[in-house]
Amino acid sequence: MDDFAIALALHVLAIVVWIGGVGFATMALLPALRRMTDFDRGIAMFEAIESQFAPLAKSSILLAGASGIYMVYRLDAWSWFTMTSYWWMHAMVLVWTLFAALLFIVEPFLVRRHFAARAKTAPDVTFRRMQQLHWVLLALALVTIAGAVAGSHGGFG
Repeated sequence: MDDFAIALALHVLAIVVWIGGVGFATMALLPALRRMTDFDRGIAMFEAIESQFAPLAKSSILLAGASGIYMVYRLDAWSWFTMTSYWWMHAMVLVWTLFAALLFIVEPFLVRRHFAARAKTAPDVTFRRMQQLHWVLLALALVTIAGAVAGSHGGFG
């Protein structure tokens, strides 16, 4: 197996773990928490699960970014960013940047401080907004994944 194949395999595995986690949170975890009547327990459960997954998500995002940059370098594909038929390359960078900013900057420095307080005063609104944001992020990620798979196999060129 050559270096490009290894980078591609690592890239795909990182995306599966990262976006799979977003899908789980969006479609299973947050709806279950919203149905709980004991909001304090729901908040505690969310924080316990999130604290277990956050390091995995962060390392997956870093691995996806590093392997993605390596593949662009290895293919000398920098010019692809100037072609509209490679819109999915821009989408990958956008999604990666958005999630990296959310996980490494927004969540630890802004959200973490306010989540518990807001969830205690308005738990349903807090979880609903969180789920809505997750749906937007998941949809953006899934469109990007579909575009990248189709585009990398000649689907847009």
